[in-house]
Amino acid sequence: MSMGLVLASCATKLWHLYLTQALLYGLGSSMYYYPLITLAPTYFDRHRGFAMGVILAGSGVGGLVMALVLQNLLDRYGIAWALRILGVWNFMVGIGVATVVRGQRQRGENGNGAAGAGGGSSMPNRSLMRRGTFCLSAFLQAGGNVVPLYYMSSYTVSVLLLPQSTSSLFVSINSGVNSISRILMGILADHIGLVAVAAVMVGSGASSDVNRFIAFVVMYGIYAGGYNALLPTTIMEVYGVENYKRVNSVMYFIRGLGLIFGAPVAGIILGTHKRGGKRWGNGGAGLGTGMGMGRGVEFLRKKYNDVVVYDGVLLMAAAVCVVYVRWLDARDKGRWRWKA
Repeated sequence: MSMGLVLASCATKLWHLYLTQALLYGLGSSMYYYPLITLAPTYFDRHRGFAMGVILAGSGVGGLVMALVLQNLLDRYGIAWALRILGVWNFMVGIGVATVVRGQRQRGENGNGAAGAGGGSSMPNRSLMRRGTFCLSAFLQAGGNVVPLYYMSSYTVSVLLLPQSTSSLFVSINSGVNSISRILMGILADHIGLVAVAAVMVGSGASSDVNRFIAFVVMYGIYAGGYNALLPTTIMEVYGVENYKRVNSVMYFIRGLGLIFGAPVAGIILGTHKRGGKRWGNGGAGLGTGMGMGRGVEFLRKKYNDVVVYDGVLLMAAAVCVVYVRWLDARDKGRWRWKA
């Protein structure tokens, strides 16, 4: 991860970023994040939703702080040094985490001494993967989850015509709310069930009104944060603690595919643009610099609304899949209970 950031500071061509921030950082972050998210739930039997909410709230706090810090670094030192400083900081924190995290073995839920989530094979088997509806929901939710995060800043600058510092503030607000939501949703899940809470998702339209857009930033932080925090413990509930390790690996692979699918398609729908919609690339030929600022912003807002519809369809479809999984669980058990 640190190498990817530091080497990206030396990039002079686009393909340099593909190799550094995309490939190196992507591989490093996966190797770093996956063991943590696999080990953490195995330490808790009761109040697992609350525990994971607290643990994963750290990423929300990080987003809250780092969005503002990075904007300050960019303004003061430029892109290259901002990346180098971030790379060194990332290395120092990563080494600290690596020295204290330890794996452990747990007994199976049946108490027979079988290896639990902390042990056993990480390879999936066909019987587990046949319960593909939940995997599909993970794919769709991952694809839709990142779209607002990726385009929140560009929408703030290009359509709302606000400064870049304000867009960083919106990202920080979203991350802060996201962090609190992860804890509260974890507590709620411990009382009414993980899958029931995970079924709650929202989509929101792009708004030209700043106050309504802030409301969207806050609401999306609440619901998206809750889902992401509950995913590891929901996997345990759906597939059983003894299968957690193997299913978790596949689930995050599927979510990775969703990330690859979601944001690029949204980018194709949006096309290329400048502040105020002055110039368009794909799909906007003929609407060049001679177009008035008002018409340009309005046209750009419509393109963002197309992205919103696309993202809303992904998230609603994911919600339907999760609800269906919850219904299957109730059917198999012969009765409905909020907490499965």
